[in-house]
Amino acid sequence: MPEEDLTRWGISDAMLYLVGFWAMPPVSRAAPAGAQTFSLKRSEHVRVEVVCDGQAEEVATNGKQRWPLSPSTTLRLSMSQASTEASSDKVTVSYYEEEGNSPIDQAGLFLTAIELSLDVDADRDGVVEKNNPKKASWTWGPEGQGAILLVNCDREVPWLSKEDCKDNKVYSKNDLKDMSQMILRTKGPDRLPAGYEIVLYISMADSDRVGVFYVENPFFGQRYIHILGRQKLYHVVKYTGGSAELLFFVEGLRFPDDGFPGLVSIHVSLLEYMSEEIPLTPIFTDTVVFRIAPWIMTPNILPPVSVYVCCMKDNYLFLKEVKNLVEKTNCELKVCFQYINRGDRWIQDEIEFGYIEAPHKGFPVVLDSPRDGNLKEFPVKQLLGPDFGYVAREPLFEPVTSLDSFGNLEVSPPVTVNGKTYPLGRILIGSSFPLSGGRRMTKIVREFLQAQQVQAPVELYSDWLTVGHVDEFMTFIPIPGTKQFRMLMASTSCSSWKCLGGMSSKRITINKILSNESLVQENQYFQRCLDWNRDILKKELGLTEQDIIDLPALFKMDEDRQAIAYFPNMVNMIVLDKDLGIPKPFGPQIEEVCCLETHVRSLLEPLGLCCTFVDDISAYHKFMGEIHCGTNVRRKPFAFKWWHMVP
Repeated sequence: MPEEDLTRWGISDAMLYLVGFWAMPPVSRAAPAGAQTFSLKRSEHVRVEVVCDGQAEEVATNGKQRWPLSPSTTLRLSMSQASTEASSDKVTVSYYEEEGNSPIDQAGLFLTAIELSLDVDADRDGVVEKNNPKKASWTWGPEGQGAILLVNCDREVPWLSKEDCKDNKVYSKNDLKDMSQMILRTKGPDRLPAGYEIVLYISMADSDRVGVFYVENPFFGQRYIHILGRQKLYHVVKYTGGSAELLFFVEGLRFPDDGFPGLVSIHVSLLEYMSEEIPLTPIFTDTVVFRIAPWIMTPNILPPVSVYVCCMKDNYLFLKEVKNLVEKTNCELKVCFQYINRGDRWIQDEIEFGYIEAPHKGFPVVLDSPRDGNLKEFPVKQLLGPDFGYVAREPLFEPVTSLDSFGNLEVSPPVTVNGKTYPLGRILIGSSFPLSGGRRMTKIVREFLQAQQVQAPVELYSDWLTVGHVDEFMTFIPIPGTKQFRMLMASTSCSSWKCLGGMSSKRITINKILSNESLVQENQYFQRCLDWNRDILKKELGLTEQDIIDLPALFKMDEDRQAIAYFPNMVNMIVLDKDLGIPKPFGPQIEEVCCLETHVRSLLEPLGLCCTFVDDISAYHKFMGEIHCGTNVRRKPFAFKWWHMVP
């Protein structure tokens, strides 16, 4: 039968794809003159269906049955297993005259079936399963499907200056543990039919979001070759014949961000050569989809792992008290000695600890604030070491303000609001009053936090404060019970102070404070700012008044009519499980005991908490900060897996 009467036809069944054969849709197109009926014979592993007017009938192997020729009659072919040799299977079509018993002509289709499957851990159990039907999509929730990538932002080799994701090399096998595995499974004859090749590729849009490595010469000194990502958009896969599994390692290069929801795709195509003038044509494509794991911030209720604090020339006593506090817990103290001559003490304001996680691996990640570029190299190089990630966001054109410090970043414990659960809590960001046009955290950081999706941000009003950080008026503490936490809020209301009325010391009396009309009026205004935030927090976190504990606070107005703490701000504390490091307020005393300390103990210690008051006046308070600004805590990750939630 002449080739020009035949049409190329690739038919699939599960993972099996037929290449290098001819087919005839419709059957009558290639029929010889005078033919009225046809019959079919097929090899054992070939399945043939005759489709006429939408009705399909399967063909037996004996070839005795005949069908009338019709312009609408087509054949549907598939194979039950991969071929062991090229053109090893066959379908024969015999044409007959109306009354004839012998065929007047025949057409033969020689078939080669190749099994191709690009596989990932789509069911999130840590194992790369074969041909998961949901591998090309991604869904949230406990029953969700889809593979996960980590941004490879740590440094397995300490002496390297860049994070692992910023180069195209693998220096350590430990680096591969941060990557997700991807397997290309092939099965078929010893070699592909002439004119065919297999290509792995990504889109241009994903080229700066994902990288792929392949092991070269696994038996003679392994080399990990970068094959996809950045400038490399495709890679021709060497077909090895028989049954083979080619292992690839995939890394994330970028966190989800504005314009990038976090999904990346990798494709494999079987390409067919047609002519020199025509590019190779895909006759089959398999696709897998990954979601890049979000950066997750850890709230105060999670157990502490390490406490970080800067060692300065003038904070020896503060450092000693923090050390004593940390010794009560099961965590370690990390002292940053390298900044002893720098004058930088604001470790909380500069960086925020969080983590990333996939089914196969997880590690802590520092988010560096845009506030001070001098700390950009500090977390990764000097203190955190290998297997500790690092990410920064720096605005190109926006001015950086104090609201870009991460003392202006808190995260709530898990909450349920109007029936919607936030199992990883919600990030809280301080900002300006909606109509004031004041300071805001830079857009690039706000968009980064929003794009992570799993801790939907809430904006509070903090621009009434001189520094403008949310940690100046609220924090969370862990307690036993269903709710598992309470929110502490600074309160300047007269009721908070009148309960202490009459208490005095040689330095100051509560009555004297309450008699200062200017100070009282200023704090009435500040209390309205606090109440505004209180209403937002109750609404956005689903809190009631029973979930909130007020701690006495007092502010004074600076020359810009913004608030500075009048005495050390007790809500600006460090939380280490049940041990609280609280700024020592140095309030009025009775029998040499501070009445403010006594009042705070009466509020918190019945909840099973232990209050330690730390003198931070010379080290931090005089610089408009407190103990929370001068320390930072790395905490254990959530037990809850982020991919089980529905944003």
